[in-house]
Amino acid sequence: MPIIKSTYQAKRLFKNGHFSTIYSAKLRPKPRLKQTRERLELIDGDFIDIDWSYHISEEQPVNKLVVLLHGLEGNAQRSYIKGQAQLLNAKGWDVAAMNHRGCSGEDNRLYLSYNSGRTNDVEEFIAHVIKAGIYDEISLVGYSLGGSVLLKYLGDCKELPPQVINGVAISTPLHLRGALEQLIKWENFVYSKTFIRDLRNKYKRKMASFPEAMNSDELKKIGTLLDFDNIYTAKAHGFKDAYDYYEKCSSIHVLEKINVPVLILNAQNDTFLSPESYPFELIKKLDNVYLEVPRHGGHVGFHETNGVYYSERRVVDFLSKHC
Repeated sequence: MPIIKSTYQAKRLFKNGHFSTIYSAKLRPKPRLKQTRERLELIDGDFIDIDWSYHISEEQPVNKLVVLLHGLEGNAQRSYIKGQAQLLNAKGWDVAAMNHRGCSGEDNRLYLSYNSGRTNDVEEFIAHVIKAGIYDEISLVGYSLGGSVLLKYLGDCKELPPQVINGVAISTPLHLRGALEQLIKWENFVYSKTFIRDLRNKYKRKMASFPEAMNSDELKKIGTLLDFDNIYTAKAHGFKDAYDYYEKCSSIHVLEKINVPVLILNAQNDTFLSPESYPFELIKKLDNVYLEVPRHGGHVGFHETNGVYYSERRVVDFLSKHC
């Protein structure tokens, strides 16, 4: 598909990628949104929590659903999730914001958790939704790690349900090793330290439940994201090491297998992303994948007003056009 020319124009300080990233994550006033939580018990004995919000219509029942997938160590209460859900609800969609395992305020039960390529939970949740028989159309929107999961699901799923009709991946690392190498650069020191602090705390909490697999000596070795992926992510999810995980779970490898319309929205000044996350020549050869690369936007930024972000409007536009 052709590369989409972006119309996003960042203003003043929001032209700076770091400012855009930090403001949107930490300083944006949190959108007001009523969410209702559902716990889905999974086949393997674990669980995920889903935070629902609804379009209220007295004229006819809603038959369209958007599933939102947050990023690394995020949750369904993040401003970018609530802002997107609020706009989608206003435009006629119900929204299910899925918390990855262990991200809803309660640690998950099993040793394994979630990663950039593990699509089992999305697949199981969508099957659960379809079984309920309420929605005729299901769209997916993912952010960062959630965008990676979304693309892997659409590309790897052997029999994609006909109800799943399109998707949008925002600020998504298509090449995981490249993203890791970006995050360990000095300019991203604050972000990587925040991620590793949260991941170390989660590892520490899980040690009591899995003493045969986790211990304080290993915890002491976790100083970087690469360490965490070697010591926990790869081990817990069946990879030889972190680099094996990065290679097998990079969504760049499955883009050509996607059979529904998908938009990838990655800003040029997103310091989390490596050059492989802007595959212009590959996208031109594909039938269903669109790429939009605004000059500004940082990582999950795209500020226009505190009320509605450019990325939120683009999601509504794209999903509406490709129903």
